[in-house]
Amino acid sequence: MNTCRTCQLLWIVLLVAMLLSACTTADGPSGSALTPGASNSSASFDFSGDPWPEIRAERVERLLPAAMDRHGVDAWLIVCRENNNDPLARHVGCENAGGTAAFMFFRTGDGLYSVAASPRGEATSLAEKNMLSEVVAIERGSSIWTVVEAQFERFAPEGIAINTGSSPIADGLSHTQYAAMTRALPEQWTGRMTSAEPLIRTWLSVKLPAEVDIMRRAAELTAQWEVEAYEAAVPGVTTDRDIADFLEAKMAEAGVGDGWSPEQNPAINSGKDRGHSHPTERVIQPGDFIQTDFGIRVHDMWVTDIQRFAYVLAPGETEPPADALAKWEAAKAGSRAAFEAMRPGVTGADVDAAQRRVMEANGSLSVMWGTGHPVGYWAHDSGPGLSGRSTGQPLEAGMTFAFDGFHSWPLTDSTTKTISVEEMVVITETGAEWLTAPQENLILIPSR
Repeated sequence: MNTCRTCQLLWIVLLVAMLLSACTTADGPSGSALTPGASNSSASFDFSGDPWPEIRAERVERLLPAAMDRHGVDAWLIVCRENNNDPLARHVGCENAGGTAAFMFFRTGDGLYSVAASPRGEATSLAEKNMLSEVVAIERGSSIWTVVEAQFERFAPEGIAINTGSSPIADGLSHTQYAAMTRALPEQWTGRMTSAEPLIRTWLSVKLPAEVDIMRRAAELTAQWEVEAYEAAVPGVTTDRDIADFLEAKMAEAGVGDGWSPEQNPAINSGKDRGHSHPTERVIQPGDFIQTDFGIRVHDMWVTDIQRFAYVLAPGETEPPADALAKWEAAKAGSRAAFEAMRPGVTGADVDAAQRRVMEANGSLSVMWGTGHPVGYWAHDSGPGLSGRSTGQPLEAGMTFAFDGFHSWPLTDSTTKTISVEEMVVITETGAEWLTAPQENLILIPSR
């Protein structure tokens, strides 16, 4: 009995020592690195498996015919290749192209008919996947353009969309491929070719409900990790780089990718405005507004783009000074004005103007950035931008956006500081809907 009590006491002493050691490592001034710890914060967010093939098939079947009809397109030609492939290769199924392959979608009275002209080796695999209506195998040394011309003669399209345009997403046809195509095909068909950019913008900008659900869960996780990073920060010790390292460790632990270029994701900035940039070794200090611009990629397909802002309290403070709170509330007011303006039928310029009216009323400096942008397959996705220049394609149900609430003011060294809290929404039939709960209050980092 006494032996058991002794064992229990020794175990308690050991446990207390371990806890004290852990606290010293995480919060003590001797080290600046943040430690994600053994949190199971991402345990409920399962991004295993690959839902894309099924979703892709549904997108082609349900959304592509309507997009083609809207833009008067009878045929869409995508030319794929190995390595530096067309940006839309994975969206149509030619991501595994070896030799040059042509994917064609024809609008018919019965719906949509798809044909791939592919080198024989890859053609076998394509046929097995059963993604297309028909796969035509090309023998070694033969030209794909012979098959393409035969398909054009077969379906006789009046309008043929090809991947050229001002947007990088829509500009996948290389100069060499374009030259080969125009040499090989008669003017009867090349004369009917137009840029696929309007078609692509319409098709990609609307997401299926299953995609929105995936993006919703990814947005929740992105915002949650940003809050956790701020909770672990120590004024006078933690650097912007430390906060970035914390989030990068979270991504590695959960097995998700970067929402954009890893060098600038996450972008952490506790000082003056730096735009899209890498995090530095700047140590966070009392009075700092900290900006975290962060996105993750899940299922190697869908991305998030969310910003969260924190304020570093001075010793003894329990809330920010009144002028700091006023700046935050002004930025939030701009965000909510933009949110209320988003609904089917309005333009991106309408949304941008709604926020800028609030910014002007609250004494904000003007900013160079538009209010928001489409987000989904890329952080800056295809679709209408939420800016003063976007007066064309209107918003419609199923579009997903990231947008900022801006408030900007001058600093004493002639530079600026901007709050740009960024949220994600999906457009519904009645308006915008948050993909994750928006930031209502500044995250406060106490001095220790």
